[in-house]
Amino acid sequence: MGEIHYRKNKQITANQLAEVFRASGIRRPVEDIPRLEKMLKHADILVTAWDGEKLVGVARALTDYSYCCYLSDLAVDEGYQYKGIGKQLVNEVEMEIGEEAALILLASPIAMDYYPKIGFNRIENGYIIPRKR
Repeated sequence: MGEIHYRKNKQITANQLAEVFRASGIRRPVEDIPRLEKMLKHADILVTAWDGEKLVGVARALTDYSYCCYLSDLAVDEGYQYKGIGKQLVNEVEMEIGEEAALILLASPIAMDYYPKIGFNRIENGYIIPRKR
């Protein structure tokens, strides 16, 4: 592994996004390329982590830049996990949104222990209307 470089709002393809999702183990609709294209198109913030030319991590967020920011994806290739890449991706998003906006996410059950380690506080006052597909 070389030095990891972080890039803000660098264009990536839906196929690259699908590949990092697959390599990370995160559950996303990786076979639905048009849906991934929409996910990229409508994101306000996209921070990527690169090992040379290889995309190894991604943080994707939706925000108003003044009150809240939803971190919709945080994915790091399993071969690059436990090296601080996820934490740095979150730090880059935090720098982008500033101090006025809260950073919010929904965690998968397997990641519940991870987020407190990188500075998130658990909240109990949330609700969701699940996706239909």
